[in-house]
Amino acid sequence: MASPGFFIVFEGGDGVGKSTQASLLAEWLRSDDGGSRVVVEAREPGGTEAGLAIRTILQHGGHVDPRAEALLYAADRAHNVATVVLPALERGNVVVQDRYVDSSVVYQGVVRGLGDEVARVSRWATQGLIPDLTIVLDSPAGDRRIVGEPDRLEQDTDAKAEELRQGFLSLAAAEPGRYAVIEAGGSVDDVAAEVRVAVRAALDRGGRR
Repeated sequence: MASPGFFIVFEGGDGVGKSTQASLLAEWLRSDDGGSRVVVEAREPGGTEAGLAIRTILQHGGHVDPRAEALLYAADRAHNVATVVLPALERGNVVVQDRYVDSSVVYQGVVRGLGDEVARVSRWATQGLIPDLTIVLDSPAGDRRIVGEPDRLEQDTDAKAEELRQGFLSLAAAEPGRYAVIEAGGSVDDVAAEVRVAVRAALDRGGRR
């Protein structure tokens, strides 16, 4: 799916700093040093009005069957791509997003045991949109820094944090040209500097959709 914009996604387990780094990257890309680009920030779940309702169900509701959980994430993703991400890319903007398809592939596909069907549903939901760069923030399971009370999914997957971590690393290893794995255990500024290096290199290569 070709478009003039550039799509950057942050992935990784809970508490590795995705939201912080996504915000810092967007700020840098808007600066003179980052190219004075127009940046749209997005997230999953909950990046749209409809997504906020889905996010409440997923993160703060009671038990949700794994298949229903995967479909709710897919619904949020489909609406986010159609109403936020694709229009921004078509305008030539940079989209910086916190979580995308890989999160469902790892959380629902691997940890929930739903397998390859999750990836297939996600491809349909996103109209086949693939990020130009996926940044995996990697940190050993014991180093997670979850702020506040864990949500439902964080509670459910706490004992499987290392399995989650390995899931993201496996995806990155399978497609090294489209991923950057960055060690997330350093200071916020050090991690942000490494993120900027990876993004500069990806922008120099150009889009891959």
